[in-house]
Formats: sequence, structure tokens, C-alpha cells
Amino acid sequence: MLLFFCCRLQAAGYAQEGVVNMKRVVMIIAQNGFRDEELLLPKEILENAGIEVKVASITLAQAEGMLGAKVKPDILLSDINARDFDAVIFVGGMGASQYWNDAVSHALAEQALGADRIVAAICIAPVTLANAGILKGKRATVWPSEAEQLKAKGANYTGRPVEKDGNIITASGPAAASEFGEEVLKALTLR
Repeated sequence: MLLFFCCRLQAAGYAQEGVVNMKRVVMIIAQNGFRDEELLLPKEILENAGIEVKVASITLAQAEGMLGAKVKPDILLSDINARDFDAVIFVGGMGASQYWNDAVSHALAEQALGADRIVAAICIAPVTLANAGILKGKRATVWPSEAEQLKAKGANYTGRPVEKDGNIITASGPAAASEFGEEVLKALTLR
């Protein structure tokens, strides 16, 4: 009887293909000093396309952006399983340096890439990816002040606003936030 009911719903058009294959993204922010537009613009682009976006940080307490945005994280950084998400995004801003040498962040970036997920970072956050060792031999960009850090870890720094190399997407800063969001969305829709 249940099978019959489900088939009737599907035939009637109630089952939506996108719901079964809904994409999920996690965006990691600093507890204090994330860059507002680097979170909010890509998040809006992804959500408007029907992608579920979760925000993560080191605590579930309200986080504050450099320009005053207040965001309550949905999940702890330590509780993220990269396999549960189609993309892992590290958001920039001056506070993002807290993840540069963070073992949990490094393991997450490695796990995501190893699981064939998209790994993305904007502004100074690509330094986290470089320090995790996943940018070696890859084209990448970052906020100009941190270019030498990427080069020192073997990345091929391009200086472009947004750079994609395989499953890794990096962006240079707030001016590239929308283009960054669009590039992540494009990569997700091609999966």
C-alpha cells in the first residue's frame, strides 16, 4: 500500500528530482572578524540556487563580522564530516587566520579533497589550504598580502580574482565574493 501511495505521489508530480539530490555546503567562519560579504554574498547565491548552506565555527555562539554582521553558526567545526557536504568553504576576513595552523581545519580540507568534494577559500583563508598541503602544485589566489605564504607552500599563485584548479577554488577578497560564489555554484552544478 505504501509503495502504491509513493508511486502515486511521484506520478502526480509531488516528488521533485532536486530534493533527492539536494546539494549541501558548509561555510566556515571565524568567531570574530570574518569578512561579511565573503560569507553573505556566496551564501545568498548558493541558497537562491536551492543549495542548503550551513555555517560552522569553533563555537555555536553568535559570530561577528568585520562590518558588523551577526551570524549564529549551525554546526561546530569539530563536528563537520566532509562526506556530508558537497563543498567545504573557508571564509576570509582578519579572523580567518585562526584556522591557518589549525589541525582540525587542515584535516577537514584534506578529507574533503580526498572525498572528491569541492574545497574553497577566499581572502586570506587560502593560507589554511596551503598550510594543509592541498595547494602544492595547484593554481591558486589569495589576498595579495599573503601571496608569499601560498608560494612558500608550493602553490602557483596567479593573482587573479578567482582561480579554480580541479576541485579547489580560491578567491582574492571581498571584491571577488560574488564571482567566487558563482564559481562554487558552477562547480556544484557540474557534479
